[in-house]
Amino acid sequence: MDLYSRKIISWVLSTTLESKCVIEAIEKAKASRNINNPLVMHSDRGIQYTSAAYQEATKNFINSYSKKAYPWDNACIESFHALIKREWLNRFKILDYNHAHRLVFNYIEAFYNTVRIHSHYGYLSPNQYEIVYKEGLNKLYLTAG
Repeated sequence: MDLYSRKIISWVLSTTLESKCVIEAIEKAKASRNINNPLVMHSDRGIQYTSAAYQEATKNFINSYSKKAYPWDNACIESFHALIKREWLNRFKILDYNHAHRLVFNYIEAFYNTVRIHSHYGYLSPNQYEIVYKEGLNKLYLTAG
């Protein structure tokens, strides 16, 4: 999740807590944002986030970790997890992994990032908020140039 726009940048659904799934999500996020500069990567202290593979995948990032047994440090993503369950997943009897994947995809890609408004930034969707932000930057650069 991008904490500025609350957009879900990348996600992977998995049946395990293996670090390879976290690495896949990180690599997808890097590609989608064309990341060249270090960013802050915040996570809890789960074993998949403290593994050597995770450290390698985020070696150019500033790694930030929640305090032990303190989920409030990760409140934004914890809130998102509660939201997807409450607004979407709890409405269905999930039949299998593929069904779960389709449900998560539909919620994130076709609703949360594109349609669902957030009071945090003027009742815009995360995609809309990023567009407004980028337009503001373009105007600033054009004015300064």
